Amino acid sequence: MADETRTSKAARLFDVRRVIGGLFLLYGVIVTLLGLFDSQAEIDKAQGVRINLWMGLAMLALGLLMLLWLKLSPPEAPPESSEPENPAE
Repeated sequence: MADETRTSKAARLFDVRRVIGGLFLLYGVIVTLLGLFDSQAEIDKAQGVRINLWMGLAMLALGLLMLLWLKLSPPEAPPESSEPENPAE
């Protein structure tokens, strides 16, 4: 039973949705902050669009969606194989 719990925790820890969601949240915060403090020259270079702000907000939204998906649909532990592993063969 303890081994099953450990396997389940490992499956949740290394779920790709957690990694992608966390990275998008982190980068989204950074890019959003850059977008909030863009100079007028940077805004003019992007033809008047605060692209850093919009892309940062989009990254935040994607990161939150990935983590919400993980919360609503948690990963299941992989099934245990009935055959014992034998590294000698």
